[in-house]
Amino acid sequence: MPRLLILSQDALEYKRLISAADLPGLSIFAIHDPSDTIPCGAGFDLLMGEPALISQVVPCLPELRWAQCTWAGVEPLLRPGMRRDYKLTNARHVYGAQMSEYVFGYLLMIARGSLGRWQAQQAGRWDTALPGTLRRKTLGLLGVGSIGAHLAGTARHFGMHVRGYTRFSESCAAVETYYHGEDLSAFVVGLDYLVCTLPGTNATRHLVDASLLAALPPHAWLVNIGRGSTVDEAALVEALHGGRLGGAVLDVFQQEPLPSEHPLWRTPNTFITAHVAAKNYLPDIAGLFCENYLRFLRGDALRGQVDFDLGY
Repeated sequence: MPRLLILSQDALEYKRLISAADLPGLSIFAIHDPSDTIPCGAGFDLLMGEPALISQVVPCLPELRWAQCTWAGVEPLLRPGMRRDYKLTNARHVYGAQMSEYVFGYLLMIARGSLGRWQAQQAGRWDTALPGTLRRKTLGLLGVGSIGAHLAGTARHFGMHVRGYTRFSESCAAVETYYHGEDLSAFVVGLDYLVCTLPGTNATRHLVDASLLAALPPHAWLVNIGRGSTVDEAALVEALHGGRLGGAVLDVFQQEPLPSEHPLWRTPNTFITAHVAAKNYLPDIAGLFCENYLRFLRGDALRGQVDFDLGY
């Protein structure tokens, strides 16, 4: 009988949701803190929870066969020396809709000049400037996984052109043109908006550097909802202060919380949020576990399985 250990700040709620699904043959134990006593720890072959928490108990579960992360990022489980002899899945499939709301909320505000109109309202000034539009603008997706694919579909709804930069896949039909490998500079030429959805790996660190920012048109906006390590923040600050970039919307940073003395707080045309673009909606994540559990029993491929070598 499979035995599941849930280690999460929301452990009891996850247990309630998963128990309600009446999955065949599953025994569930839930705790909030990795320092809590884990009875018969050697007997748990399934694990679920936040990566930073479950990474602390992975070495203590010799029979572990599969771990379901409740986040999209799994960096704590990929550190050097960590085990790789089990299946690891993440929750990237549940965030697409929320990420689209976040990204296009800002893109619409920028394109239609909503902030300027609100400022005119505060000043009692009748603003007759015509609004812009997203229609026929070009969106570049740096990463076209499940989140990027959802963004691509939303962009097409607004009549935008969509480009995608990926390692090799071209599975999203909403992307009109794909770029790979050395085509990164060509990918960003002429973009109106560049949205980063990449995971944090050695290969993606500072992929958005000074040279890439220089290749963007000066009116372009950068949106980062992936990982803070993807963007060279010093180069971004310099580009924004120099007027070589239209602006930036940033939800993730190299250091979080972003220190109060960081220059990004005082950089023009920059919108900062505190890693809140998408929240964990527990029923969705519990539902993903339940689907994957049935796949696991059948021996089918799991949704969101992480490649330990690629890091996502």
